[in-house]
Amino acid sequence: MSASADSPKSRLATLVADLAVVHGRVTLASGREADYYVDMRRATLHHEAAPLIGHLLLDRLEEEGFGTAEIDAVGGLTMGADPVAAAMLHAAASRGLELDAFVVRKAAKSHGMGRQVEGPDVAGRRVVALDDTSTTGGSIIQAVEALRAAGAEVVACAVVVDRDTGAREAVAETGLPYFWILDTDDLGLPATR
Repeated sequence: MSASADSPKSRLATLVADLAVVHGRVTLASGREADYYVDMRRATLHHEAAPLIGHLLLDRLEEEGFGTAEIDAVGGLTMGADPVAAAMLHAAASRGLELDAFVVRKAAKSHGMGRQVEGPDVAGRRVVALDDTSTTGGSIIQAVEALRAAGAEVVACAVVVDRDTGAREAVAETGLPYFWILDTDDLGLPATR
């Protein structure tokens, strides 16, 4: 998915690089060490980047055959996926399209309804599991498992930034297609294999 210098994808890459890429030695959620961290909430909660994310992910999924006519809802593991799902919900609504969002808790609540997947019921619905960025794919796969346990038909996975560090391969093992808007090349970063 190439981008011209003035395209929405190019603008998003600039925003993510400027807002979310933090240089310095860090330990990632996967336990791996890297020389940079992509703190996507700095972009997914930004007034300009968030709408771009919503529209670009909607477009990417549509191009791949997973438009709002084929899917019912999007979401993923809290908290990284939450603003991404909200951005997509709002982008779809701005186009007159119907798309629900949901939140997957790390574990089911021990009180109230005891749900792990919050929002409109996903049982029997076609959904896409999301994340803001992915290193090993662990969070998105955890969301897929919770969604399947809740009765959803998970049809694809998508992230804003793929770090090219194994998530693609891990998600492929689930049999699900995996899509992203930006990768390390788009951000001018080395992969941290």
